[in-house]
Amino acid sequence: MSSRDGNGAAGRSGQELIYGCMGLGGSWSPEPYASADVDEAALAVDAALEVGITLFDHADIYRGGKSEAVFGEVLAQTPGLRNRIRLQTKCGIRLNEQGLETYYDLSRGGILTRVNESLSRLRTDYVDVLMLHRPDPLMDPAEVASAVGQLMAEGKVRAVAVSNMSGAQIEVLQDRLETPVIANQLEMSLRQRAWLESTVLVNHAEGADYSFPHGTVEHCGRHGIALQAYGSLARGLYTGAPATTPSPAEEVTSHLVAELATRKGVAGESIVLGWLMKHPAGIAPVIGTAKPERIRACADAAAVAAGMTRAEWYRLWVTARGSNIP
Repeated sequence: MSSRDGNGAAGRSGQELIYGCMGLGGSWSPEPYASADVDEAALAVDAALEVGITLFDHADIYRGGKSEAVFGEVLAQTPGLRNRIRLQTKCGIRLNEQGLETYYDLSRGGILTRVNESLSRLRTDYVDVLMLHRPDPLMDPAEVASAVGQLMAEGKVRAVAVSNMSGAQIEVLQDRLETPVIANQLEMSLRQRAWLESTVLVNHAEGADYSFPHGTVEHCGRHGIALQAYGSLARGLYTGAPATTPSPAEEVTSHLVAELATRKGVAGESIVLGWLMKHPAGIAPVIGTAKPERIRACADAAAVAAGMTRAEWYRLWVTARGSNIP
């Protein structure tokens, strides 16, 4: 049984934004990245730094590894940048290998190999956080603990986290790890609300419509495991991105976001993120856009969260769900 001492201090990141690097590196095709892709990454990193972001989120599979590679180029071209930022990357998903479109691999060998490949692409000696990307049904927690322990002893990984895991899955893994799980990254947004709906639809027929494992948010809160929200901007659904067939609720929510943004003198993106950050779980949104102007539009999210009233928060929720809460 591993110790949880210090878990709260390590796991909480406060009201911060995270920059998600999945959009960097050009296309998902096997074609090499171009110099223009490196330039795009550099502009995105600069914009993120401008709004106070210091944590950059990667995964070994993003753009077939090209997201990490172009970021590594930016690091190489910018002396001192690595010491100003934190890096996290993920492993555990295999794409287009062994005749399979997708499979998961959290074996000891798989973890060690993929982390070393990520470090090479990122041109760094270590990552601040290693995130286990998806639950692997064949995962042996003892194997994971062995791989993580070796990587930490070698100085290649400084902390471990998970993504897309339930509270129960984290608990089983934590039993073998000798270091605390510090974060859980989940899809959370004003559009993807299963994490929230599950908390109020207990003992309610509508709860069957949501598969999110109830108790996961509470488990993370109890054990000081920070929540990171990918897809936090809802792919721009409420802030001007074209939608082929928006639902009536989505249209009304877009108008409400714009109304609140005008009233508060901020961009709509800060309203959407501020709604997430208002939640007492201390959710840290991951911003996935590569457009510098949209990154800058998120700058006021923490201030919006601090100033958002309970009525405003509930109005956004009820409007987005398209019906009243029980």
